[in-house]
Amino acid sequence: MPTVAITEFTDPGCPFAFSAEPHRLRLRWLFGDQLEFSERMVGLADTRQDYLDKGFTPEKAAKGAESLAAKFGMPMSEEPKPAVAATVTACRAVVAARQHATEKQWPLLRRLRHLHFAGPLLDDPQTIRDAASFVGLDPDELEAWMGEEATERALREDMLMARDPTPAALALKDKLASTPENGWRYTCPSYEFRTADGAAFSAPGMQSSLAYETALANVAPGLERRAEPEDVTEVLAWAGFPVATQEVAEVCGISHDEAHEKLEAAGAVAEPVGRDAFWTLAA
Repeated sequence: MPTVAITEFTDPGCPFAFSAEPHRLRLRWLFGDQLEFSERMVGLADTRQDYLDKGFTPEKAAKGAESLAAKFGMPMSEEPKPAVAATVTACRAVVAARQHATEKQWPLLRRLRHLHFAGPLLDDPQTIRDAASFVGLDPDELEAWMGEEATERALREDMLMARDPTPAALALKDKLASTPENGWRYTCPSYEFRTADGAAFSAPGMQSSLAYETALANVAPGLERRAEPEDVTEVLAWAGFPVATQEVAEVCGISHDEAHEKLEAAGAVAEPVGRDAFWTLAA
């Protein structure tokens, strides 16, 4: 069975990457283990001051969350926070998990996103500890891993990779971001698709599910495609973490409103965030 390696350039604090989670979840449902995801951290902000220097205030962040939630349907707190959180510390936590407990890397990244966009500050040590506990990592152990030189080297390697886009990605500069060094970096999320026989496809910046499925059809037309779920509860049972209404809608190929109605009718448990919710199966 063919497999496709997908390098995802992302950041736990990026609202666009969070808004694109429905597309990633749909790919995972449709193609399962035929896709091998590898997450690389972009590192959007080392410190809170980095954002302030760009004029990005808590009020602007809240306005941005309001706009993105309305446009893309993912649940985000729309209240101004005490600060605009730096992201590199959370990136370091994700890399530390990759170094020592690879199977926990993506669950930790997902939980950090969930918490951050629900309200807590991403760079608060307690947020990282809470995320670690939720995914079954020992918070003290994760903190120790984060302090290792090997973790820091791996994080900085990720950030360098994120600032070295492929020639194909560079042809789509409107999907990239400029750097202070007059270079370019991937925006979040950016996908690089590769197969064992050398086929490759660059998809920089946020794309639609259809764009990703088209990329896969080009690099690996032999992939087996799973049918969409027949019931919304299938998505909740399969995912293994709280799932947003829009994610259920995207995986099932139905509208946001229809997904919401079906989740309520199925007795799923809602965790309200902003104008929407995350859902889990009733115990």
